[in-house]
Amino acid sequence: MEQKAKRDCYAEITNAIIADLEKGVRPWVKPWDGGNAIPCRPLRITGEPYRGINVMLLWSAAHQHGYQSAYWVTYQQALHQGGHIRKGEKSTTVVFSGTLTRTERDDRGEEQEKVIPFLKAYSVFNIDQTEGLPEKYRAPAAIAPATRDNARCERADQFVTNTQAEVRYGGDRACYSPLEDRIQMPSIERFKDSDSFYAVLLHELTHWTMRDTRCPRKFRPSIHGVGNYAREELVAELGAAFLCADLQIALTPRPDHAEYVAGWLEVLRNDKRAIFQAAATAQRAVDFLNSLQGAEGSTGHDDAIRQVA
Repeated sequence: MEQKAKRDCYAEITNAIIADLEKGVRPWVKPWDGGNAIPCRPLRITGEPYRGINVMLLWSAAHQHGYQSAYWVTYQQALHQGGHIRKGEKSTTVVFSGTLTRTERDDRGEEQEKVIPFLKAYSVFNIDQTEGLPEKYRAPAAIAPATRDNARCERADQFVTNTQAEVRYGGDRACYSPLEDRIQMPSIERFKDSDSFYAVLLHELTHWTMRDTRCPRKFRPSIHGVGNYAREELVAELGAAFLCADLQIALTPRPDHAEYVAGWLEVLRNDKRAIFQAAATAQRAVDFLNSLQGAEGSTGHDDAIRQVA
């Protein structure tokens, strides 16, 4: 009997994201189009938010199929809640990653412990695909506030202030300078609205976490060339998306993002694990920034020389 080919989750998910990017769709940008819900992360039935790559996967599915609920359940969870999945509905794939430790003998016959990473896929359904579940899961998380024009967002300002990152305002360029360990931002009045301003600021704040004393990367975008520069930009893009959702800010595309897409596509086509690594790094950066809320930030120094926008 012919053995069934093993599912390659890395390739499957990466190819789907590549297809989206080639069509001009970024699965982490504005998955709430067409609705009146404020941005938020996808939620488990328990209310726990999804993290990392799963945020992108569920946002993409919600955008593609027009789901309004933020909640997702497994087949069994729906049954346990007294409901069921509607007949004919198709699931969305999410993943669980971890490591296994295996003892092996080396060439000298000595036992060595080998850590093996694994990725396991499982299926979930949006609450909009179910019947018989409480109505509280079906409604959008909240109603979007009116456009703030160029008004300051106190919650976002406090979040940035609590990190103790140095932010200077002025000029017409947004960037993080590793050499000076400083974020440079145009004034909020130069943006079309406050959401656009904070989306860029949070992008640069994610870059700010790259220092060795904060959330060091496994690559050096300032040293190792265009490929790793694109990887860092992808980390900052995803970090900003996660932060915007957490702070209830609509993430809209930056006008200079077209030039980044080509770099992201090159990275993803050459490394099927790159998007998983970028999402995991972005999640660690967000976790680090959250750890600074109400506490003093770190003050390390390094000699990186390239500005990362």
